[in-house]
Amino acid sequence: MGATLSRARRDTVRRRLIAWYRLAQRDLPWRQSSDPYRIWLSETMLQQTRVETAVPYYERFVARFPSVEALAAADEEDVLRLWAGLGYYARARNLRRAAERIVRDHGGELPRSAEALAELPGVGRYTVGALRSIAFKEAAPIVDGNVRRVLSRLFAVADLADSEAWRLAGELVPARDPDLFNQALMELGATVCTPRKPACRVCPVRRICAARASGRPEDFPAPKRKPKPRAVRALAGVLVRRGRVLLLRRPSHGLLGGLWEIPNVADAPAPALLELVRERTGLRVAAGAALGRIRHQFTHLDLSLDVVALEDRGGRLEAGVRSEARLCARDELAELPLSRLMKKALALSPAP
Repeated sequence: MGATLSRARRDTVRRRLIAWYRLAQRDLPWRQSSDPYRIWLSETMLQQTRVETAVPYYERFVARFPSVEALAAADEEDVLRLWAGLGYYARARNLRRAAERIVRDHGGELPRSAEALAELPGVGRYTVGALRSIAFKEAAPIVDGNVRRVLSRLFAVADLADSEAWRLAGELVPARDPDLFNQALMELGATVCTPRKPACRVCPVRRICAARASGRPEDFPAPKRKPKPRAVRALAGVLVRRGRVLLLRRPSHGLLGGLWEIPNVADAPAPALLELVRERTGLRVAAGAALGRIRHQFTHLDLSLDVVALEDRGGRLEAGVRSEARLCARDELAELPLSRLMKKALALSPAP
């Protein structure tokens, strides 16, 4: 049997959380706007990203793309450039694709129905709930990592199933002020009901929290064993011609999709790197001096990247590939979407 929720307990949780949130909420830029577009943008950025990291990205993004129409009309490369360093680049690509669909199918206004929202690229169950409750003031539940932890502790359910978390969130969200309540749940998990050393003394629902009553709040939820990242070796090369460095653009899908990078190959010897450059660009190169090794961790990958210099042996950059390969001067690099990994790799070379 799942956790039970009496009417009195439900009403107490609602009342105390909303009252606490009105006083304790952090001053964040997206909370100053009722624009569904900006709420959607902030919720997308906050997936897998800490608030303090997301704030400057959000501010730069809305300055450059202040509306759905502006984002829909943007070039993907411009969008990725502003997103560079934030990670999980599929979020940026899906935002732009969804903006195009909103302009095309919904007159530039985010749709209000759960069904229409869920049809947008990159919009899952959480984002649907966040938009419906925060942007449109509808009694829709949300469940993210912070909310799941709060619910697990509130009801002392160590292994809180996904369906159970959504059920409890749905029963708790009120018809009145659903935006404040859902944001309060997330804020509580982010600032008070933290994974380690929760600040139970200042929690507004401490007196009805079953995990606190047990004396072991950190046991909830039960820790999950994360899979060990898979070790991957790769080789990358820096080619400099007349002060310009060769960059290739990744396919628009998959890991780091659409970003620019120096040529590289995974789990392959140097000849494979040289052949990649020839096939992608028409340029002839040879392996030169070793420049260094970089360790970089993705969510599921532990990458060891060896970087070498590439010696220029001639050839011309073929016209048909110039949209996917380019020789860039130093001042042009800042205008391209580059991952942190590639910035580290370029830093190993004294040029361009």
